[in-house]
Amino acid sequence: MFLPLSDDNPLEGVRHAYVNWAIIAANVLIFVAVQHGYQAQVDTASAFEYGAIPAVVSRTAVLPPELERLPAELTLLTYMFLHGGWMHLIGNMAFLAVFGDNVEDALGHVRYAIFYLACGVAGGVTHILMQPYSEVPLVGASAAVAGVVAAYLLLHPNVRLWALIFMRIPLRIPAVWPISAWIVFQVWSIATATDDGTAFWAHIGGLIAGAILVVFLRRKGVPLLVRSRDGTPPPATEPSH
Repeated sequence: MFLPLSDDNPLEGVRHAYVNWAIIAANVLIFVAVQHGYQAQVDTASAFEYGAIPAVVSRTAVLPPELERLPAELTLLTYMFLHGGWMHLIGNMAFLAVFGDNVEDALGHVRYAIFYLACGVAGGVTHILMQPYSEVPLVGASAAVAGVVAAYLLLHPNVRLWALIFMRIPLRIPAVWPISAWIVFQVWSIATATDDGTAFWAHIGGLIAGAILVVFLRRKGVPLLVRSRDGTPPPATEPSH
C-alpha cells in the first residue's frame, strides 16, 4: 500500500539507534546465511525448522523429527527473523529503517529491544490463537514492525515523511495519513477474509502490543501525540473577523 522512504525526525535521546540497525543487520544476515537468500529460490526447509507453525505450537500437529530444531515455543522468537523472499525482507526493513530509530530514541536501547521482541511474540501468539490448526509456517518481521509503526504513530503522528503511495507515487505527507491507512487496510483485509498468504492477524497483534507497550516503556518526559517536531503545539493565531 505504501513504502516509507525517509522522515524529517532527528534523534534526541540517543546518539545512534544501535539496536535498530543491529536488528536490520540480523534479519539480512539470517536471510542470506540460513535461508540461502543469495540464491534465486529461498530455502523452504528453514521456514519449517524455525518458523512458528500454529498447529505445532498449539500441539495439534508435530513436525517430522528431521525438521525439529527448537522447542515449538521458541519459534515465536525465531520466526520474526525469517522471510519469504527478498521483497518481503526489503519491505519490512524499509519500515524498520524509517520508523525504528525514532522509537528506539523514545524508549532507549534496552527497552526498545524488549519492545521489538515483545511485539513480535504478541503478533505470533495472536496469529496462532486465530488459526490454531494451520500447518503453514509463520515467518517475517511484520508483526514486530507493526508494533514499531503503532508506536511511531502515537509518538510522532505529524512528522512529515517521504513515502511511495501505492508503491508508485512519491509524496511528502504527515505520518498519520499513510500509517492510519495501512492500519485500516489490515483490519479491512481481515474483515473481508482476504487470503493472499499474509498473516494479517499477526500484524494486528503486533499493532496492539506496540500501542500499549510504548505508553509504559517510553523514557520519562517523552510525550505522546506530539503536534510538531519540537514537541510543542502550534502557536495560537488570532481569529479572523
